[in-house]
Amino acid sequence: MTKVITYGTFDLFHQGHLNLLKRAKKLGDYLIVGVTTEHFDEARGKVNVIDSTLERVENVRKTGLADEIIIEDHEGQKMEDIQKYGVDIFTVGSDWVGTFDYLKAFCKVIYLERTPDVSSTMLREGRFQIVQIGIVGTGRIAPRFVAEEKYVSGINIIAAYNPEVESGNEFQKKYEIDTYFEDYDAFLEKVDAVYIASPNETHYDYARRALLAGKHVLSENPVALSKEKTIELYQIAREKDIILLEGIKTAYCPGFQQLINTARSGQIGEIRDVEACYSRLADPMSRERTDARFGGAFLEFAAYTLLPIFKLFGTHYESVQIESILDDNGLDLYTKIMLRYPQGMATAKCGVGVKSEGQLVIAGTKGYILAESPWWLTRKYQVRYENPNQIDNYEPRFQGDGLRYEMSEFVSKINHVEKSDYKLTEEEIVAISELTELFMEKRATRQL
Repeated sequence: MTKVITYGTFDLFHQGHLNLLKRAKKLGDYLIVGVTTEHFDEARGKVNVIDSTLERVENVRKTGLADEIIIEDHEGQKMEDIQKYGVDIFTVGSDWVGTFDYLKAFCKVIYLERTPDVSSTMLREGRFQIVQIGIVGTGRIAPRFVAEEKYVSGINIIAAYNPEVESGNEFQKKYEIDTYFEDYDAFLEKVDAVYIASPNETHYDYARRALLAGKHVLSENPVALSKEKTIELYQIAREKDIILLEGIKTAYCPGFQQLINTARSGQIGEIRDVEACYSRLADPMSRERTDARFGGAFLEFAAYTLLPIFKLFGTHYESVQIESILDDNGLDLYTKIMLRYPQGMATAKCGVGVKSEGQLVIAGTKGYILAESPWWLTRKYQVRYENPNQIDNYEPRFQGDGLRYEMSEFVSKINHVEKSDYKLTEEEIVAISELTELFMEKRATRQL
């Protein structure tokens, strides 16, 4: 008798799960299904499991495909189970290709190809919509989104759009996701929501058309390059009763929320100064270094550095000064934004051709917070005081590269699980877009 084993969360049980179990069953005579606990799911990076362990076990049981169901609750258990149950074949979906090759020492390992175009129809009466999402743009950011999909319950990537045929073809071949090249409207008809990862100057048009078509929108920053257009998009979203979310992933990371709450708690006294820096030496031939109109340091990183400032001081600053070091083509290699508030001051620095210490420092009347690079992922930070021997260390939880928290927030808002906008407000996005517009006007006229 050939024994087969597979594992999964099986949250919000849908047709894709059923298809995987059917294919696993055909590999042998006896199928063992491991269902993960909520605790283990969290430990391995699954960020928003909806159904309880008992519900997920019951959904697997009702398929009639599992000869035996077991609970997975700790790292290393797969190896233990394979030996314990005398398993001949271990199998999981192809989105885990290579991850479990170490098990080949104990049994045959088979990665099953993903089910294309999975229906969102639930196999039971469900309260949580599985969001069928399409990706706009198939460049360097899109693969990260695909990689994080398996860590977020309730999301299913079914299509992509890119007018650049070569890039689109490569993406379609690698990820087996239907890709549209010419008809954006046909692409929109296929999906419930879009993730916009195209060049900066295209975000507004793609977002506006999607919103008008009644589709939820998650857009990489900036969603628009002017205050007026940003306000317009939020107004359309309200009128259509759909979600518009800006993709500044730092805002959704648990560690960043904890850091901001620490600063607000009074632990460092009254906040008087915030300094945030984010720089990277971009490839001289990359879009960030060659696109004089829509590339450069500000459009790449300013939103991240302005985020903690607006969180702690608000959006109503008294004055702002923007200075840049420009390349020969007019593109900003390094930009410094200085804001003055009634209660203090702040500096945001960003670079694509100048490298600086990428840290966040929040200075108060009793001490200061130091979050070293990469603070925008917020894996750790310190609270320091006048006494150099007194240091409070914090290491909040953080999984992946942070994108899964943004995706989870998007799905939760669509399903009305998360109703508050405190992590990233419309007011904050509008304020960032206002500074973006000011910066672009100054750069165009070389007033920086």
